[in-house]
Amino acid sequence: MSAQLSVILQNSELSQHLLSEHQTRGFVTAMAAAPHLLDPAEWLAYLWGGEETSPFTSHEALEQYANAIVELWNESRQALLSNAWHWPEACQLDDKELVTEATREFAEGVLQGWQLARDDWETLMPENSQDNALLGGVLLSVSLLYDPESAMAALSEQGAEGLAQFEEVYHAVPQMLCGLTQRAYQLAEENR
Repeated sequence: MSAQLSVILQNSELSQHLLSEHQTRGFVTAMAAAPHLLDPAEWLAYLWGGEETSPFTSHEALEQYANAIVELWNESRQALLSNAWHWPEACQLDDKELVTEATREFAEGVLQGWQLARDDWETLMPENSQDNALLGGVLLSVSLLYDPESAMAALSEQGAEGLAQFEEVYHAVPQMLCGLTQRAYQLAEENR
Protein backbone atom coordinates (compact mmCIF):
# COMPACT_ATOMS: atom_id res chain seq x y z
CA MET A 1 0.00 0.00 0.00
CA SER A 2 1.33 3.38 -0.90
CA ALA A 3 2.46 5.72 1.83
CA GLN A 4 -0.03 8.28 0.50
CA LEU A 5 -2.97 5.90 0.97
CA SER A 6 -1.79 4.96 4.47
CA VAL A 7 -1.68 8.64 5.43
CA ILE A 8 -5.19 9.21 4.07
CA LEU A 9 -6.57 6.19 5.94
CA GLN A 10 -4.92 7.30 9.18
CA ASN A 11 -6.41 10.80 8.98
CA SER A 12 -8.65 11.00 12.06
CA GLU A 13 -11.31 13.04 10.23
CA LEU A 14 -11.55 10.45 7.43
CA SER A 15 -10.89 7.20 9.29
CA GLN A 16 -14.39 7.12 10.78
CA HIS A 17 -15.90 7.28 7.27
CA LEU A 18 -13.56 5.02 5.29
CA LEU A 19 -12.93 1.30 5.51
CA SER A 20 -9.86 0.53 7.63
CA GLU A 21 -6.52 -0.10 5.94
CA HIS A 22 -6.95 -3.87 5.89
CA GLN A 23 -10.62 -3.79 4.94
CA THR A 24 -9.58 -1.51 2.07
CA ARG A 25 -6.81 -3.91 1.03
CA GLY A 26 -9.24 -6.83 1.11
CA PHE A 27 -11.91 -4.99 -0.83
CA VAL A 28 -9.45 -3.82 -3.49
CA THR A 29 -8.00 -7.35 -3.71
CA ALA A 30 -11.51 -8.66 -4.41
CA MET A 31 -11.96 -6.04 -7.12
CA ALA A 32 -8.56 -6.96 -8.60
CA ALA A 33 -9.50 -10.65 -8.62
CA ALA A 34 -12.86 -10.01 -10.34
CA PRO A 35 -13.27 -11.77 -13.67
CA HIS A 36 -14.30 -8.60 -15.53
CA LEU A 37 -12.60 -5.29 -14.93
CA LEU A 38 -14.91 -3.03 -13.02
CA ASP A 39 -14.41 0.71 -13.34
CA PRO A 40 -13.34 2.09 -9.94
CA ALA A 41 -15.97 4.80 -10.39
CA GLU A 42 -18.54 1.99 -9.97
CA TRP A 43 -17.20 0.78 -6.62
CA LEU A 44 -15.09 3.53 -5.05
CA ALA A 45 -18.02 4.85 -2.98
CA TYR A 46 -18.30 1.45 -1.24
CA LEU A 47 -15.02 2.29 0.47
CA TRP A 48 -16.89 4.96 2.44
CA GLY A 49 -20.10 3.04 2.96
CA GLY A 50 -21.77 3.63 -0.41
CA GLU A 51 -22.85 7.16 0.42
CA GLU A 52 -23.38 9.46 -2.58
CA THR A 53 -21.27 12.19 -1.03
CA SER A 54 -17.66 11.36 -0.29
CA PRO A 55 -16.16 12.28 3.08
CA PHE A 56 -13.40 14.30 1.39
CA THR A 57 -13.45 18.06 1.81
CA SER A 58 -11.98 18.83 -1.61
CA HIS A 59 -11.98 17.39 -5.10
CA GLU A 60 -8.17 17.21 -4.93
CA ALA A 61 -8.26 15.08 -1.77
CA LEU A 62 -10.79 12.73 -3.36
CA GLU A 63 -8.65 12.50 -6.49
CA GLN A 64 -5.54 11.67 -4.42
CA TYR A 65 -7.47 8.93 -2.64
CA ALA A 66 -8.90 7.54 -5.90
CA ASN A 67 -5.45 7.53 -7.51
CA ALA A 68 -3.97 5.70 -4.51
CA ILE A 69 -6.79 3.12 -4.66
CA VAL A 70 -6.24 2.57 -8.39
CA GLU A 71 -2.51 2.16 -7.73
CA LEU A 72 -3.28 -0.48 -5.08
CA TRP A 73 -5.69 -2.19 -7.49
CA ASN A 74 -3.00 -2.27 -10.20
CA GLU A 75 -0.44 -3.74 -7.79
CA SER A 76 -2.93 -6.33 -6.54
CA ARG A 77 -4.10 -7.32 -10.02
CA GLN A 78 -0.53 -7.77 -11.26
CA ALA A 79 0.44 -9.80 -8.18
CA LEU A 80 -2.64 -12.04 -8.50
CA LEU A 81 -2.12 -12.67 -12.21
CA SER A 82 1.61 -13.36 -11.81
CA ASN A 83 1.14 -15.70 -8.84
CA ALA A 84 3.05 -13.28 -6.61
CA TRP A 85 0.25 -12.13 -4.27
CA HIS A 86 0.87 -12.70 -0.57
CA TRP A 87 -0.76 -11.71 2.68
CA PRO A 88 -0.15 -8.12 3.79
CA GLU A 89 2.47 -8.10 6.56
CA ALA A 90 0.05 -7.49 9.44
CA CYS A 91 -2.25 -10.32 8.33
CA GLN A 92 -0.93 -13.20 10.39
CA LEU A 93 -2.03 -16.13 12.46
CA ASP A 94 -2.28 -15.45 16.17
CA ASP A 95 -1.77 -17.98 18.97
CA LYS A 96 -4.45 -16.48 21.18
CA GLU A 97 -7.06 -15.19 18.70
CA LEU A 98 -6.23 -17.58 15.80
CA VAL A 99 -5.77 -14.63 13.41
CA THR A 100 -4.82 -11.01 13.87
CA GLU A 101 -7.44 -8.30 13.67
CA ALA A 102 -5.82 -7.24 10.39
CA THR A 103 -6.48 -10.71 8.95
CA ARG A 104 -10.14 -10.56 9.98
CA GLU A 105 -10.53 -7.09 8.50
CA PHE A 106 -8.82 -8.14 5.27
CA ALA A 107 -11.15 -11.15 4.96
CA GLU A 108 -14.14 -8.91 5.66
CA GLY A 109 -13.05 -6.54 2.89
CA VAL A 110 -12.64 -9.42 0.43
CA LEU A 111 -16.12 -10.72 1.23
CA GLN A 112 -17.64 -7.24 0.83
CA GLY A 113 -15.88 -6.74 -2.50
CA TRP A 114 -16.91 -10.15 -3.76
CA GLN A 115 -20.57 -9.19 -3.40
CA LEU A 116 -20.17 -6.44 -6.02
CA ALA A 117 -18.82 -8.83 -8.64
CA ARG A 118 -21.02 -11.75 -7.63
CA ASP A 119 -23.09 -11.78 -10.83
CA ASP A 120 -19.93 -11.85 -12.95
CA TRP A 121 -18.55 -14.73 -10.91
CA GLU A 122 -21.78 -16.71 -11.06
CA THR A 123 -22.10 -16.19 -14.83
CA LEU A 124 -18.52 -17.17 -15.53
CA MET A 125 -18.40 -20.01 -12.99
CA PRO A 126 -21.95 -21.41 -12.91
CA GLU A 127 -23.27 -23.64 -10.17
CA ASN A 128 -22.28 -27.31 -10.42
CA SER A 129 -19.20 -26.51 -12.50
CA GLN A 130 -15.64 -27.39 -11.53
CA ASP A 131 -14.82 -23.68 -11.65
CA ASN A 132 -17.65 -22.95 -9.21
CA ALA A 133 -16.11 -25.45 -6.80
CA LEU A 134 -12.85 -23.46 -6.99
CA LEU A 135 -14.72 -20.22 -6.32
CA GLY A 136 -16.61 -21.82 -3.43
CA GLY A 137 -13.39 -23.11 -1.90
CA VAL A 138 -11.82 -19.66 -1.95
CA LEU A 139 -14.91 -18.00 -0.49
CA LEU A 140 -15.19 -20.65 2.21
CA SER A 141 -11.53 -20.22 3.14
CA VAL A 142 -11.83 -16.43 3.36
CA SER A 143 -15.03 -16.81 5.41
CA LEU A 144 -13.22 -19.13 7.82
CA LEU A 145 -10.56 -16.45 8.36
CA TYR A 146 -13.21 -13.81 8.92
CA ASP A 147 -14.87 -15.89 11.64
CA PRO A 148 -12.16 -18.24 12.97
CA GLU A 149 -13.99 -19.26 16.16
CA SER A 150 -16.90 -20.68 14.17
CA ALA A 151 -14.41 -22.23 11.75
CA MET A 152 -12.62 -24.03 14.57
CA ALA A 153 -15.92 -25.33 15.95
CA ALA A 154 -16.98 -26.57 12.50
CA LEU A 155 -13.61 -28.24 11.90
CA SER A 156 -13.82 -29.95 15.29
CA GLU A 157 -17.33 -31.22 14.50
CA GLN A 158 -15.94 -32.77 11.32
CA GLY A 159 -13.27 -34.54 13.37
CA ALA A 160 -10.45 -32.49 11.88
CA GLU A 161 -7.45 -31.30 13.82
CA GLY A 162 -8.77 -27.76 14.00
CA LEU A 163 -5.66 -25.67 14.43
CA ALA A 164 -3.55 -27.59 11.92
CA GLN A 165 -6.36 -27.47 9.34
CA PHE A 166 -6.90 -23.78 10.05
CA GLU A 167 -3.23 -23.00 9.49
CA GLU A 168 -3.35 -24.92 6.20
CA VAL A 169 -6.29 -22.80 5.06
CA TYR A 170 -4.49 -19.57 5.99
CA HIS A 171 -1.31 -20.60 4.16
CA ALA A 172 -3.26 -21.78 1.08
CA VAL A 173 -5.22 -18.56 0.57
CA PRO A 174 -2.57 -16.71 -1.48
CA GLN A 175 -2.21 -19.58 -3.93
CA MET A 176 -5.98 -20.05 -4.06
CA LEU A 177 -6.62 -16.35 -4.76
CA CYS A 178 -3.98 -16.28 -7.48
CA GLY A 179 -5.31 -19.46 -9.07
CA LEU A 180 -8.89 -18.21 -8.98
CA THR A 181 -7.95 -14.85 -10.51
CA GLN A 182 -5.93 -16.52 -13.26
CA ARG A 183 -8.75 -18.97 -14.06
CA ALA A 184 -11.33 -16.17 -14.13
CA TYR A 185 -9.10 -14.12 -16.42
CA GLN A 186 -8.73 -17.11 -18.75
CA LEU A 187 -12.49 -17.77 -18.82
CA ALA A 188 -13.28 -14.10 -19.40
CA GLU A 189 -10.84 -13.98 -22.32
CA GLU A 190 -12.37 -17.14 -23.84
CA ASN A 191 -15.86 -15.62 -23.58
CA ARG A 192 -14.98 -12.39 -25.37
